Amino acid sequence: MTEERTAAGGTKGTIVLIHGLWLTRLSWEDWVDRYTQAGYHVLAPGWPGMEVDVEALRKDPSVMNGLGVVEVADHYEQLVRTLDTAPILIGHSFGGLLVQILLDRGLGSAGVALHPAPPRGVLRLPVSALRSSFPVLSNPANRKKTVGLTRGQWHYAFTNTLSEQASNAAYDRYHVPCPGRPLFQAASANLLPGAATKVNFRNAGRAPLLLVSGSGDHTVPPAMVKENFTRYRKSSAVTELKEYPGRSHFTAGSPGWQQVADHALTWAEGHRATRS
Repeated sequence: MTEERTAAGGTKGTIVLIHGLWLTRLSWEDWVDRYTQAGYHVLAPGWPGMEVDVEALRKDPSVMNGLGVVEVADHYEQLVRTLDTAPILIGHSFGGLLVQILLDRGLGSAGVALHPAPPRGVLRLPVSALRSSFPVLSNPANRKKTVGLTRGQWHYAFTNTLSEQASNAAYDRYHVPCPGRPLFQAASANLLPGAATKVNFRNAGRAPLLLVSGSGDHTVPPAMVKENFTRYRKSSAVTELKEYPGRSHFTAGSPGWQQVADHALTWAEGHRATRS
């Protein structure tokens, strides 16, 4: 995915796509094409230090050592504030958490959080979610390191609904080591009043938010997303929940991703707020 591709189009506004852990901006390649063809200016920037290609990150992932949620949120905030109009924000996994943080900061015209990592206040932690994050959380030293997944770990956490062959192909194209600190921040958030993953669930002034889950997701099971949704019940801002049957954590790249992408955009178009 090149900068020229992401800069094409733009007659309908701007969409900012935010990736999650163990992925890079390349994971949005099909979404960039689809939304560009729909008439949008589409940006899919990497996290700080991750603007290089996948092979470079695999060769030297140390550029992500110690990277945390606040630093990444600030990075995207700086980008969004350079835009002429408020964009639609769409994020996956920790990118979905970042969408919630950015909306809480007053940014974006609408937000879609796909299988989002939980903000502070979400208490439910299914066994499968623990197993998916175990490669990082099992060693406290990983807080300051970057940690990769094996093919088997990737298959369990991301692509459990795919064949081993399809899972390996996705791993070879998209997987990179991830900074451990965000997972530790999420794991300890409910013990810290000022946690990096905190959002104001009562914020009535934020833009509309759609939370999306998949019944086949091991990493962020639907029960976690549903609790995330219910935490917003005391806010008058628009918040909706959508669950797709059988979809894994790799929802943006698995077969049928077009349905998810189209619904996300249609919902955002129908709900986006007027913001300068």
